[in-house]
Amino acid sequence: MVNSTVCCAFDSPILDKVLPPVLILEFMFGLLGNSVALLMFILRLEAWKPNAVYLTHLAVADSVVLFCLPFRADYYRRGKDWIFGDAFCRILLFLLAANRAAGIFFLTAVAVDRYLKIVHPHNRINYMGLKYALFVSCGLWALVVAVTAYLLSDKHFFDHNNRTQCESFNICMGFNPLSTWHNIFYVIQFFIPTAIVTFCTVCVTWQLKNKTVDTQGKIKRAVHFVLAVALVFIICFFPSSMSRIAVWILKAWYDECSYFQEANLAFYTSVCFTYFNSVLNPLVYYFSSPAFSGTFQKFFSRLSNWKKSEGELSTNRNSSTTETTGT
Repeated sequence: MVNSTVCCAFDSPILDKVLPPVLILEFMFGLLGNSVALLMFILRLEAWKPNAVYLTHLAVADSVVLFCLPFRADYYRRGKDWIFGDAFCRILLFLLAANRAAGIFFLTAVAVDRYLKIVHPHNRINYMGLKYALFVSCGLWALVVAVTAYLLSDKHFFDHNNRTQCESFNICMGFNPLSTWHNIFYVIQFFIPTAIVTFCTVCVTWQLKNKTVDTQGKIKRAVHFVLAVALVFIICFFPSSMSRIAVWILKAWYDECSYFQEANLAFYTSVCFTYFNSVLNPLVYYFSSPAFSGTFQKFFSRLSNWKKSEGELSTNRNSSTTETTGT
């Protein structure tokens, strides 16, 4: 239990009003996009490649995060008051942290996979099959669980104004090993993968620049793909990492809670962008392969045609009813 005498807590009426609808919208759009993606991956099992394995695990991680969002929306709707008990608080915070890390790791994996295929096409890793991709995926999940399981070992309740907060991040003075590791890992898991993704993006883009002939557009598609991955990193993970670093800097300078209110507000606002990656990742799937983008376009084309035919049928029925009534 966190000692409230050395930890800072702030009321955030703006967040309590803004975050619930934002989280629900992220849940709805993310669920639609990732459900379509998982369905397409399942339907194309016979054409799976290592890249598709990583993307499927990414979609699974996104789906787990999405089902946590309604509970966080309810939490903010109540003014940061958790009503679902200690055990579920631990599980939810663990799932949010684990799947944020999984999302980052699998995005990095698909970027590296595309880099190797374009820049080093004769590397022996490119000839390894699905077993290798499954082995890498299991290794990444084991790493994720190993570095985030500590969230299950301790309470994360914080009593403030007769409300029970459920937070994995609290601004507390002094040194706490688990809290320090939580902050360090939160930042490291962004910067190291970002450096890798940036390197892959630059190399693949440079390969396109130096390639005089790209008859099948393979390299151009790869550029679009890694740029989509880099875009997700910048939009979704950069703001929260920067705001967390700002809290560290303030802790080095100040030991009074009044100095942390704006930084606290900035962090919890930016965390919403972290969840937004579940909405943007279908963009990554779209650029992953021509087959996937073609299937995606066909799906929404059929959906659009179905809605159009339903509208025409409804119009014809109304016209028929009007004529019958008129006679």
